[in-house]
Amino acid sequence: MSEEGKNHTILLVDDEKDILEFLSYNLTKEGYKVYTALNGEEGVKLAKQINPSLIILDVMMPVMDGIETCQMIRQDLQIEQPIIAFLTSRSEDYSQVAGFEAGADDYITKPVRPRLLVSKVESLLRRLNKGLVSDEKESTLKINRDKFIVEIENEKIILPKKEFELLELLANRPGTVYTREQILSLVWGNESIVGERTIDVHIRKLREKLGNDYIRTIKGVGYTFSEV
Repeated sequence: MSEEGKNHTILLVDDEKDILEFLSYNLTKEGYKVYTALNGEEGVKLAKQINPSLIILDVMMPVMDGIETCQMIRQDLQIEQPIIAFLTSRSEDYSQVAGFEAGADDYITKPVRPRLLVSKVESLLRRLNKGLVSDEKESTLKINRDKFIVEIENEKIILPKKEFELLELLANRPGTVYTREQILSLVWGNESIVGERTIDVHIRKLREKLGNDYIRTIKGVGYTFSEV
């Protein structure tokens, strides 16, 4: 049993039962707690219930495909954002681009050998661990999702909904760089037509309230949350 598996839950979403059984067997054997869903709609519902560390998604599925499933998970603030990897035999460039634009972190290509699968999963989960906010930072900046309140060194700051959602998106994965297109999709979605300038304004307002240490601009790319 892998030490890596003891503290992680994995959600597998695929419409082929034999693939689910193969993946589930090999990951359970390594100590991971594994849940399965046969389509994207089931996967999204289950993700809300179990908050998995890692989701492995098939791309081509009935009811809701992997791309749409990934987008819904990334846009749902009730879900503690996991690492998402697509399990696919498709190698076309457009599939990869669509997957990463939807918020995927990586790909696992079919067919996959058990040892390679376990190695890949361990690698992905190490990436998640590196993205966690340190205990020292958690004591400095705390985010209260229920009340839209941020607390810095015991000072409470009430944020408007979109500013809060933008901060939560960035802070949930310190060090991850989000492009303006990703931020528009994940925070604003289809609610309204807004431009990239809207993001810049919200970032500026957050910096005015929180200071300049937390949110870094990556020139020509987007923004990231800093663990300074």
